[in-house]
Amino acid sequence: MTQSHPIWFDAAKPPTADDCVVARLIDRHAAAVPDKVFIRFESGEEWTWAQTRDIALKTAAALQARGVKPGDVVAAWAPNSAALTRAWFGANYAGAALAPINTSFRGRLLEHALGKTGAKLLVVHPELAGRLTGLTLGALERVILTGPRPNDLSLPLEIEPSAALDGDAGAAEIPEVQPWDTPVIIFTSGTTGPSKAVVTSYIQEWTTARVTYGYMTAEDRMLVNLPMFHVGGISGIVAALACGGSVALFEAFDTRKFWSLVRETGSTTCSGFIGALTTFLHKEPERPDDRDNPLRICTLSPVSEETVALAKRFGFDYVSGFNMTEVSAPLITEVNETTMRSCGRPRAGVQCRIVDANDNAVPNGEVGELVIRTDRPWELFKEYLGDPEATARVWRNGWFHTGDLLWRDDDGRFYFVDRKKDAIRRRGENMSSLEIEIEVAAYDAVREVAAYGVDLPGGEQEVMVCVSPKEGAVIDPQAMIEFLIPRMAHFMVPRFVRLAPELPKTPTNKIQKVELRQQGVTADTWDREAAGIRLKREKLTSD
Repeated sequence: MTQSHPIWFDAAKPPTADDCVVARLIDRHAAAVPDKVFIRFESGEEWTWAQTRDIALKTAAALQARGVKPGDVVAAWAPNSAALTRAWFGANYAGAALAPINTSFRGRLLEHALGKTGAKLLVVHPELAGRLTGLTLGALERVILTGPRPNDLSLPLEIEPSAALDGDAGAAEIPEVQPWDTPVIIFTSGTTGPSKAVVTSYIQEWTTARVTYGYMTAEDRMLVNLPMFHVGGISGIVAALACGGSVALFEAFDTRKFWSLVRETGSTTCSGFIGALTTFLHKEPERPDDRDNPLRICTLSPVSEETVALAKRFGFDYVSGFNMTEVSAPLITEVNETTMRSCGRPRAGVQCRIVDANDNAVPNGEVGELVIRTDRPWELFKEYLGDPEATARVWRNGWFHTGDLLWRDDDGRFYFVDRKKDAIRRRGENMSSLEIEIEVAAYDAVREVAAYGVDLPGGEQEVMVCVSPKEGAVIDPQAMIEFLIPRMAHFMVPRFVRLAPELPKTPTNKIQKVELRQQGVTADTWDREAAGIRLKREKLTSD
C-alpha cells in the first residue's frame, strides 16, 4: 500500500451534526443496517445497531428522569464494558457529556476528578464503589451500580441498581445537539499536577478518529483494548461510529491473548500499539501461522525498527503520528513509513511550529516545543474544565502549546524528543512526579523525595524515587512500597527505590532531577520486581 499524507476526509469542509454527533450516527446506522452487529463485548454480549439505539434511548430516558439535562456531565467509573458504553451513549442522547474516570484512581486523585466534573450522578462498577468511602464527593448525589451491590457498601448518597438505567425509550426527549457541543470530558494523566479535565467537542473527537483511523470502512472491525477513560479507547469507537464499522471491546491489552483475540473476533484493525506494546508483541516467539490473521492495517507509535519488523512479520500495514487528549491528530505519517522515529507531517488543516521559550520559531533540526492551531474551529479542545488559568496558559499567543519537545527535518517531518513537563510515562500512562512524591512523602520515615522516570528499551520508562530519611529514621524500601500500594494507582507505584542521605539541589534549593535521571539505576538501587513484588491493573468482574 502506498499513500502520502493520509487524510481520509475533506479537510476544507466542516463536519455537520449528521457526520459527527454520536446520536445522529447511531440513528443513521440503525435505520440503514438495523441487524448488523455494531459492538461485541468481552463478556460475549453483542449489540446490533438497532439494539444500540434502543439501549441508548432507554438510558437517556433513565438519566433524564434523574434530572440530567443538556449540557450536564454524567460521570462513569468502570472498565471497558457494556455498562460504560451505555452510559456514554445514553448521556449523549440526553444532550449530556460523559466523564469517564480512570479505574486505577483512588484517594486524592479520585476526589479531585469527581470534584472537577461537577457531576451529580455517577455510574460505577460495584467493586470500585467502596473506594468512595470517606472522600469528599463534590456535587455527587447519586450512584448507579453496574452490577450487584456489595453487602458492606455504605455511602452518604442514593444508591441504585443497574436496572435504574433501563428507562422507557419512548419517554426520552432528544435535544438538538450541535457539532461543537461536548460528547466526552477526558482527564489527562496529570503531568505537572492533578489531572486536567479536557472538554472536547464532537468535531474534535470525529476529526481525531477520522485522521487516526480514517482507513476504517464499514467492512472493518476495530479491536479496542485501550481504556475508554483515555482518548485512544474513545476514538477507536468513534471511528467505527463514523463509518458504520464494528467494534470488539475488551478491557485491556494482553500480549499473550492479542493475536488469538484478533483471529477470534475477526478484527481487521485495532485501537493502536503504543510504545512498549509493540515491544511486547515483537518479543513473542515466532509461530508458523503469524501471518494467518485478519489484521490489515493499524495505527502504532513510534515508528521504529520493531514497528517495521512487527508489521512485516504479521503482514499488516500501519500508520503513525502524534496526538494528545487536547488535539486531533495534527501529525500523521505516510502509510508504512520507514523513517525511524518520525511522527509524520502536519495533516491538512493544521499548522504546526517548533518554538523556543518565547514562542519564536527555531530552525529545522533544533529542538523546541510543538505548538499547534487549526484552520477549522472546534478541532482542538475547548478548555480545561474549571481551570481558566491553565487554559489561558497553554493557549498563549493564539497557539496551543503541547508541552512536548520535537524537532523538524528539512523535508517537513517531525520527530518527538521528550516531554517538556516533568512527567513519567509507563506503559501508556503519563504520570505526574508531583503526585507520586506527595504519596511517598506521606510515609513517615521519608524526609524528602524525588520521583522521576528511568528509560527502558522501546521508549518507555519505569518509575524511580530517590528518598532521604528523617533524622534517626531508617527507610525499608519494601515496607514503604507496601505502604504505597493501597494508596496509589498500580502504575504509579515506584519500581526502583534509591536511598540517599541528601538529594542534590540547585542554589535555590530545588531538587536536581536532571542529575538523578542521568545517574539512572545505580548499583545500590532497590528493585521492587527483583524483590518479587509485581503489580498489575486490577481485573474487575465484567458487567
